[in-house]
Amino acid sequence: MTDRYLSRTLERFFRKADRQFPVLLVTGPRQVGKTTFVQHACAASRTYLTLDDPTLRSLAKEDPALFLQRFRPPMLVDEFQYAPELLPHIKMEVDRQRKPGLFWLTGSQHFQAMKGVSESLAGRVGIVNLLGFSHREMIGKSQDAEPFLPDPMEISRRLTEKNPVSLRDLYRIIWRGAYPAIAVNDEIERDLFFSSYIQTYLQRDVRDLARVGDETAFLRFLRAAAARTGRLLNMADLARDADVAPNTAKSWLSILQGSGVVFLLQPWHSNITKRMVKTPKLYFLDTGLCAYLTEWSSPETLEAGAMSGAVLETWVVVEILKSYLHAGRQAPLYYYRDKDKLEIDLLIFRDGTVYPLEIKKTANPTKRDVRGLGAIEKLGQTIGPGGIICLCQTNLPLTDRFHSIPVAAL
Repeated sequence: MTDRYLSRTLERFFRKADRQFPVLLVTGPRQVGKTTFVQHACAASRTYLTLDDPTLRSLAKEDPALFLQRFRPPMLVDEFQYAPELLPHIKMEVDRQRKPGLFWLTGSQHFQAMKGVSESLAGRVGIVNLLGFSHREMIGKSQDAEPFLPDPMEISRRLTEKNPVSLRDLYRIIWRGAYPAIAVNDEIERDLFFSSYIQTYLQRDVRDLARVGDETAFLRFLRAAAARTGRLLNMADLARDADVAPNTAKSWLSILQGSGVVFLLQPWHSNITKRMVKTPKLYFLDTGLCAYLTEWSSPETLEAGAMSGAVLETWVVVEILKSYLHAGRQAPLYYYRDKDKLEIDLLIFRDGTVYPLEIKKTANPTKRDVRGLGAIEKLGQTIGPGGIICLCQTNLPLTDRFHSIPVAAL
């Protein structure tokens, strides 16, 4: 058991942004440590207020002007989405004082929070996204965790840190997930944690985001979505397996996105409009929640089961996603699939260069495993180093351009 604070990669960007913006908003799913993060960064002079407190929430909603007279900036308002009435008054205070660092806000329901912020605080707010612990954060390497690129020299540097990840350890990490309360505390009973998490999610976030009359049906939909992690999204199949109407499935999927449960990886296409209408791939943002919903009772059964490869791919994609979001950057991630159904698991597009990656559950990758990466040449882009992220222990060249990349380097 540990009560110590684990440093987050986002801290460096957050402090920099605080010197630039009068308002900072930290968004993310429930239980990823938003409150702990901002409280840790908070100076003694900053007033902490949580709108989980019904008295404070009532005052903020019914008389936001009085709320801001009673509590003066600099302040931190936790779960601000419960009182969007505050936003116009925060705007007036920001315009009056005209200096950075006045308000810190946290919010769990991403698209509801974002709608109000974009309308009221445009140009005045810096928005950062926090997910569960990354692997780099959990091994104490948060402050040198740059956005991931498959550069062989950087991969080799990371592997000198002597943090090997065995197959057993990796699937235990995947099975327990990245929510801070459970990721770093073995005494927390995993099934009880996720059971309580889902109940809270259904009763609070789902009820607030949409009128879901049948919580049992929504839970069935949630389980059906979890079973599809790492796969192309087929909305008709998802609706059928969840026994809901296609329009309902589409609406509920937007809830899963908005509340930080799933991430949709878009396919690469040089034409942006076409990119948006192609089929995305679905990934759960926490592999522990995904494994719980699909009823894998132990890391060993998960590793040996039918979802073993899909959940490994999910973990890798989300780790790379975190490396960008926690550095305060948009994640330039896509996948590739052509008319011949040739697919590349992940493309990182950065500074005009494409970095292609495959993800496979193998400890002995060969040239054959990276053969499909050559399809990237069809894109007409500059191609950087790439390779296969897998369970090997060393970073070795497979071709002149593609390498084996141990998962321990993430």
